[in-house]
Amino acid sequence: MRLRPSRDMDVVQLLGANVRRYRKLAGMSQEELSLEAGMKRSYLSDLERGTRNPSVRALGRLADALKVQPHELLSR
Repeated sequence: MRLRPSRDMDVVQLLGANVRRYRKLAGMSQEELSLEAGMKRSYLSDLERGTRNPSVRALGRLADALKVQPHELLSR
Protein backbone atom coordinates (compact mmCIF):
# COMPACT_ATOMS: atom_id res chain seq x y z
CA MET A 1 0.00 0.00 0.00
CA ARG A 2 1.38 3.39 -0.97
CA LEU A 3 0.86 6.33 1.37
CA ARG A 4 0.12 9.77 0.04
CA PRO A 5 2.79 12.37 0.87
CA SER A 6 0.39 14.39 3.02
CA ARG A 7 -0.29 11.33 5.21
CA ASP A 8 3.43 10.68 5.62
CA MET A 9 3.98 14.18 6.93
CA ASP A 10 0.95 14.02 9.23
CA VAL A 11 2.48 11.34 11.48
CA VAL A 12 5.02 13.70 13.02
CA GLN A 13 2.37 16.37 13.59
CA LEU A 14 -0.03 13.77 15.02
CA LEU A 15 2.63 12.63 17.48
CA GLY A 16 3.27 16.22 18.55
CA ALA A 17 -0.41 16.94 19.08
CA ASN A 18 -0.83 13.76 21.12
CA VAL A 19 2.22 14.47 23.28
CA ARG A 20 0.87 17.95 24.00
CA ARG A 21 -2.63 16.59 24.77
CA TYR A 22 -1.41 13.87 27.14
CA ARG A 23 1.03 16.31 28.77
CA LYS A 24 -1.75 18.78 29.49
CA LEU A 25 -4.06 16.01 30.73
CA ALA A 26 -1.29 15.01 33.14
CA GLY A 27 -1.01 18.63 34.30
CA MET A 28 2.65 18.80 33.31
CA SER A 29 4.63 21.68 31.87
CA GLN A 30 7.05 21.09 29.01
CA GLU A 31 9.87 21.51 31.51
CA GLU A 32 8.43 18.83 33.82
CA LEU A 33 7.85 16.36 30.99
CA SER A 34 11.28 16.94 29.48
CA LEU A 35 12.94 16.28 32.85
CA GLU A 36 10.85 13.15 33.41
CA ALA A 37 11.61 11.87 29.90
CA GLY A 38 15.31 12.78 30.04
CA MET A 39 15.36 15.19 27.12
CA LYS A 40 15.87 18.89 26.54
CA ARG A 41 12.82 21.12 26.76
CA SER A 42 13.65 22.65 23.37
CA TYR A 43 13.60 19.15 21.79
CA LEU A 44 10.20 18.45 23.39
CA SER A 45 8.91 21.80 22.14
CA ASP A 46 10.05 20.93 18.61
CA LEU A 47 8.32 17.53 18.87
CA GLU A 48 5.07 19.11 20.00
CA ARG A 49 5.18 21.54 17.08
CA GLY A 50 5.82 18.68 14.67
CA THR A 51 9.17 20.02 13.48
CA ARG A 52 11.38 17.15 14.74
CA ASN A 53 11.35 13.48 13.85
CA PRO A 54 11.57 11.57 17.14
CA SER A 55 13.59 8.42 17.57
CA VAL A 56 11.89 5.24 18.72
CA ARG A 57 13.79 5.61 22.00
CA ALA A 58 12.38 9.15 22.49
CA LEU A 59 8.88 7.86 21.76
CA GLY A 60 9.29 5.21 24.46
CA ARG A 61 10.65 7.67 27.02
CA LEU A 62 7.77 10.08 26.37
CA ALA A 63 5.21 7.30 26.68
CA ASP A 64 6.76 6.15 29.96
CA ALA A 65 6.84 9.69 31.34
CA LEU A 66 3.21 10.27 30.32
CA LYS A 67 2.15 6.82 31.58
CA VAL A 68 0.61 5.82 28.25
CA GLN A 69 1.38 3.11 25.72
CA PRO A 70 3.62 4.25 22.82
CA HIS A 71 0.93 3.45 20.26
CA GLU A 72 -1.38 5.98 21.96
CA LEU A 73 1.01 8.76 20.95
CA LEU A 74 0.62 7.72 17.30
CA SER A 75 -3.15 7.10 17.28
CA ARG A 76 -5.66 9.36 15.59
